[in-house]
Amino acid sequence: MLPHRPDRVYCDFEDVRNYREGVELAKQARIPVGVATLRILKPKEEGFLKPILSAKPDMILIRNLGSLCYFQEQAPATPLIADFSLNIANELTAGLLHRIGFSILTPSYDLNWEQFSAMVRRSPPSWFEPVIHQHMPMFHMEHCVFAAFLSNGKDHRDCGRPCDRHRVELRDRVGAAFPVIADAGCRNTVYNSVAQSAAEYVSGMLKLGIQRFRIDLTRESPKQIGLLIDKYRQVISGQLTGQKVWWELQAMNQLGVTRGTLQLV
Repeated sequence: MLPHRPDRVYCDFEDVRNYREGVELAKQARIPVGVATLRILKPKEEGFLKPILSAKPDMILIRNLGSLCYFQEQAPATPLIADFSLNIANELTAGLLHRIGFSILTPSYDLNWEQFSAMVRRSPPSWFEPVIHQHMPMFHMEHCVFAAFLSNGKDHRDCGRPCDRHRVELRDRVGAAFPVIADAGCRNTVYNSVAQSAAEYVSGMLKLGIQRFRIDLTRESPKQIGLLIDKYRQVISGQLTGQKVWWELQAMNQLGVTRGTLQLV
């Protein structure tokens, strides 16, 4: 087995036409693979979901309830994973979403540790797959920064798709860079400049009975990805403490890492 081999991967590409190749590569490596839907699905946008069906993933990461209805009808045997955007913040929501068809739930990003642990204690821990490393998505917008500043067009019909060729970041008054990533619907997500790590909370999650953890990647290099998977595997296995990994991540990243909302204030 490869030293950094994940137990599963989720594909989240700007161009839905790449899903088929991504799924094929994962299956060639014998890694279970899921595909993510758009964060927002408007009426008459079901065309963005059809490439997911044709890619034939092992599971689908659902980010809106419109996609849930579509895939329950079109792929009833495919496991559905509820992403953070479905706002799973308490045991009532968790129970409802599990009953209507989700096999795995991603807890809301708004929870602190007390709220997170209370929800898991009141639900089967096997339902949950918390994200323990990520660049927090700060907001999702209809306005396309790529089309506005890198073309004379308004959307994919006349902009020339500069998002396929360029990387864009927004900088604040102190120079921190916030990645901007476009999706297939020409909507943009702005991510926090500093990565958020729950390394110090992994041992507590294990005590709650959670056995499944997720790392979200934005623009990390292959080397960085391998290091992240290795560090978190060592925390989960008990080889390293969460505090040690926290400080190692601080040293690895130019801007350090943050504990985010899990930290009690």
